[in-house]
Amino acid sequence: MSEGMRTVLSAFRVLEEVAHAQPAGVGELARRLRMPKSTVQRALRTLWTAGWICPDGADVTRWVLTTRAFQVGQHAVADLGVRDAATAVMHELRRETGETSHLMVREGDHAVLIERIETEHPIRAVLPLGSTVPLHGSSNGKAMLAGMPRESARRIVGEDLARYTDNTIVDWAEFSAELDRVAELGYAANFAEWRADIAAVAAAVFDDAGEPIAGLSISAPADRITPDLRERYGALVVEAAARVSATLGHRPAVDPR
Repeated sequence: MSEGMRTVLSAFRVLEEVAHAQPAGVGELARRLRMPKSTVQRALRTLWTAGWICPDGADVTRWVLTTRAFQVGQHAVADLGVRDAATAVMHELRRETGETSHLMVREGDHAVLIERIETEHPIRAVLPLGSTVPLHGSSNGKAMLAGMPRESARRIVGEDLARYTDNTIVDWAEFSAELDRVAELGYAANFAEWRADIAAVAAAVFDDAGEPIAGLSISAPADRITPDLRERYGALVVEAAARVSATLGHRPAVDPR
């Protein structure tokens, strides 16, 4: 094991022990972890610099977690909640369409696959759990971006839209218009915009605060999702995502008209 790896592992062990025993001092942590005080002290300083812990008061002798650790934990719990709420609905989508259903959450300017229900077709769009896809080149990403203010979407994705295939939208004016269409339809379509062999439709999942926290999609080899099927699958993912959102406490705004 490299020295760098040992340093990282030591820092994580110290972080976990602070969480368990806070407020915790260097001597106490060293005894519990059976580590030299100097190693514990370096780990504490590193974690403080990174914003994971802070001194418990003005005297830098005892340490507690910061809100950053709680925020990360809340995100993890939220993702698990989305998965739990969506799994049964995803099985229904797979039965209705015969195609793979994907559930993704946003991480920076990418979407991360946290659950999938595979098609039984021998030829399928294979995407391992934990895979990331670009927000602007994927149906899940576009569905989530369309559910937030345009300035927020632009800040998240950045000014430069990378090209992945000939179909990738790389002009911001065109992409903004695409997000407007997605918001109007309720679902996003991706026809070979990230990979030339994959097509998909997706709708956003919203939490109880009305924030788009996930994308629910149907994906298949591009030649299996015809324009007619794209429209049918779009309606199915809109309904499915709305059911998951309702489970999470989301209540859509009432149209005053």
